[in-house]
Amino acid sequence: MAYYRRMGDIPGKRHTMFRKPDGTLYREQVMGTKGFSGIQSILYHHYPPTAVGKAEVYAAFDIEFEEQGALRHRHLLTGDCSDTGDAVAGRRYMLGNEDLLIAIANVDRPMDYFYRNGDGDELLFVHEGEGTVETMFGTLRYRPGDYIVIPIGTIYRVIPEPGRTKLLAVETNSWITTPNRYRNAHGQLLEHSPFCERDFRGPEKLDTYAELGEFEVRTKSRGHIHLHMFNHHPFDVVGWDGYLYPWIFNIADFEPITGRIHMPPPIHQTFEGNNFVICSFVPRLYDYHPEGIPAPYFHSNVDSDEVLYYVRGNFMSRKGVKEGSITLHPSGIPHGPHPGKIEDSIGKKETTELAVMIDTFRPLRVVKQALAYEDSQYMYSWCADSQEASRTV
Repeated sequence: MAYYRRMGDIPGKRHTMFRKPDGTLYREQVMGTKGFSGIQSILYHHYPPTAVGKAEVYAAFDIEFEEQGALRHRHLLTGDCSDTGDAVAGRRYMLGNEDLLIAIANVDRPMDYFYRNGDGDELLFVHEGEGTVETMFGTLRYRPGDYIVIPIGTIYRVIPEPGRTKLLAVETNSWITTPNRYRNAHGQLLEHSPFCERDFRGPEKLDTYAELGEFEVRTKSRGHIHLHMFNHHPFDVVGWDGYLYPWIFNIADFEPITGRIHMPPPIHQTFEGNNFVICSFVPRLYDYHPEGIPAPYFHSNVDSDEVLYYVRGNFMSRKGVKEGSITLHPSGIPHGPHPGKIEDSIGKKETTELAVMIDTFRPLRVVKQALAYEDSQYMYSWCADSQEASRTV
């Protein structure tokens, strides 16, 4: 969601002398995407952002996927995952492909190090909890329902308030932005967009730390986590301006698009990246044609895998899902409402469901550690007697 922002102190013109009170120069850093052709921001540091006292490999970043099995619908009960940790090391990966990884995290402690993703943007959806994300661009406060978008290369750490923060994390190898069809040629959101610029929150304050010492920054890149020991605090920025920075959009600010008959999933689209889209299913009025069927029709994912993360409410087309459930409906086979859900939907006027959908245009694979939370009977739950069906397959 690119529009111009400015925080802190900056010189009147870029690439010119900008001096500290003692007469020495602040260090200018241009941080941009797509070479020098994408969006960018310019940051001004007390110290060179290249001042690293030690660089070494911290750990291999190697996700182990399951072996190829039968093509089937999957259901992961991630609410059963009791593992805890910080917002990065505590991630438990569930699904992934060449374009993104999907994880959950039960965050019960602050990060005692700094982190940056050198491969692509990250999106953190806050299912539960409150806290702050401290970044080189400033601090953002988060609350339930927030989508937190952190651009590639941004140094940050997450500080939860006491109690648990539950996150859905999407790590990409590309960018995350709003759908192009919602914007005009100048980048402004159009009148028919389900949100506008007022709904987006950038950093609230810029705290500058000029202290020297040893500060651990872990960087994810090239299949490894790298350790860079800075000689200064990485949040030494006195000011910045531009179009590249972390931002937040709350799912409650998504204004649903409705119609007389059932509308297809693209009306729920909120973000897009390379080979994937992210959609928001929010409380909304149902279809109002006198003979309309609110439940979705059966449909085939011809060229995309569909993932749903269930946040709360009674999802109108599903049985057996819980808060924190993740379902995967892969391309190649059709999916649709569970038995009885079509009939149950007739005559209903609204829904209070809340869910995040991720559609990928390359096949997803299930991470081995996610198998511990799988509902193995989900594929057969469309049969009248799923237990009997499972014995005959």
